Amino acid sequence: MGAALTVAGASRSFGGVYAVRDVDLTVEPGELRAVIGPNGAGKSTLFALIGGQLAPDAGTVELDGRRIDRLPAHRRGLGVVFQAARIFTGMTALENVMVGAHGTTRAGFVKAALRLPPFRAEEREIEARARECLARTGISEWAGRPAETLPLGQQRALQLARALCGQPRLLLLDEPASGLRAGERERLAVLLGELRREGLTMLLVEHDVGFVMRLADRVTVLDLGRVIAQGRPEQVRADSAVIDAYLGEAAA
Repeated sequence: MGAALTVAGASRSFGGVYAVRDVDLTVEPGELRAVIGPNGAGKSTLFALIGGQLAPDAGTVELDGRRIDRLPAHRRGLGVVFQAARIFTGMTALENVMVGAHGTTRAGFVKAALRLPPFRAEEREIEARARECLARTGISEWAGRPAETLPLGQQRALQLARALCGQPRLLLLDEPASGLRAGERERLAVLLGELRREGLTMLLVEHDVGFVMRLADRVTVLDLGRVIAQGRPEQVRADSAVIDAYLGEAAA
């Protein structure tokens, strides 16, 4: 079951200019929550504050009531899919996905260094999980290929598979549909719908309004670093402030 995310009073400035200011955001367990807004609205900064790539100047980030804003990114229990595909070159696609499970290992350094039976058993378990994640994202046939040779769409899918392999309780996605072809975009939408039905909590930052309105349970709209609207997709679409700040621009 997914976790509940609570962002309270989050602020972050750069050179005295606020990218995010006093943002409150909640994501319920099993909810797919979307964050939209025009360029420069603060979406990427908010994503980085939750994911651990940036520290807030003020405010808190909690997962199931436990503060995570003071923890390093790898200890937050999150799966993160960045806008630009991040892969480990010199490794196969399968090995890239297996890396995502490093935070869930139990064997310990000594057993790993000596390659004792508990470590080897765990490696087999992780490989099986990684292959399942490759299958879910539709790129099983690329498992043995060097990751850097995959086309862009497959590299994006690889990054999602790696995040899922870590068995996250909250999945963060930064514009995952950007640059995808129509068929790839449709497969991504289907997979996100399946994950939501399975109870995984997701926060989606996306510029494609149609993609968001189709998938999200609720939508938060940022403009100039502040929340200007929150609610169901149909409510947000009809909000005059949102139309003025963003939807008119997106339609154009």
